[in-house]
Amino acid sequence: MAENRIFSGVQPTGNLHLGNYLGAVKRFVELQEKKAECIYCLVDLHAITNWQEPKDLTENTLEVTATFLACGLKEKTSIIFNQSQVKAHSELAWIFNCVARLGWMNRMTQFKEKAGKNREAASLGLYCYPALMAADILAYHATHVPVGEDQKQHLELTRDIALKFNNDFQAPDFFPVPEPIIEGTATRVMSLRDGTKKMSKSETSDMSRINLTDEIDLIAKKIQKAKTDAFEIPEKKEDLINRPEAENLLTIYASLANKSLDETLKIFCGSDFKKLKTELTDLLIDELKPLGQEIKKLLEDSAYLRKVLKEGSEKARVIADPILEETFDIIGMVK
Repeated sequence: MAENRIFSGVQPTGNLHLGNYLGAVKRFVELQEKKAECIYCLVDLHAITNWQEPKDLTENTLEVTATFLACGLKEKTSIIFNQSQVKAHSELAWIFNCVARLGWMNRMTQFKEKAGKNREAASLGLYCYPALMAADILAYHATHVPVGEDQKQHLELTRDIALKFNNDFQAPDFFPVPEPIIEGTATRVMSLRDGTKKMSKSETSDMSRINLTDEIDLIAKKIQKAKTDAFEIPEKKEDLINRPEAENLLTIYASLANKSLDETLKIFCGSDFKKLKTELTDLLIDELKPLGQEIKKLLEDSAYLRKVLKEGSEKARVIADPILEETFDIIGMVK
């Protein structure tokens, strides 16, 4: 088992936005530079829990791969691949479906949110999603997982599954109990139109989010039109309570400027939002303009992107296949 092995996955469901970048991909790049083995997966099996047009799934998978590379992930330093190319994910997921309890799944709030009122029409895959997520992590004996606030519950389930498997089959410490990595100022970026909702690709208005491939004029327009309030920017974090839009813009600025929220408040306290929006726009353009250009350049070479995923999946299988085989031995399956 690796002393420190980091696993995380991103769904390939379209153009990544600022929330994906600050809350996930930027941190992936930072973790890559530390002394840990990093495995980053495009979770295309998760993506199909809701209907995906086949052509769109292919294009989105390549686009997210290009985004990973443009943001600074290196295929020689990190393992980058798409989930469906490594059979251990789906095979281990079935085993975990048999380990996890129905009551555990019924407590998963994300299913309730995604399925909405018409739960009877939701796919079984959407319901079983957390068992597959556990398999994603434990197939590599990952020790650490970068997660957003909305994924903490799923990681807790992964920990429960690991402990129950180890206990049920008298295999102490076979599956590690992974630890969450929750760090950074903007671990959860909110909508520019409603600070109580997470920035999302599924929100109807494109003005609610900054896409990584947005042109600079559009970035400026979105920030200038971002919802704020009528009060001055305060000096203390406590004074941002019940001011979600203000807090959102300030935390985005803090993350891009590599400052704490306290430091950011000292810069802008007493001013209105015009100054903040102007400086935030400049920061965003400086950060995202070269990223957008590199993403578009990489997308012109789909053969290269497919090669990165293929080679990454081969490296991933070297780790996951022996773990899956040992899992079969522990369960008692005849080979």
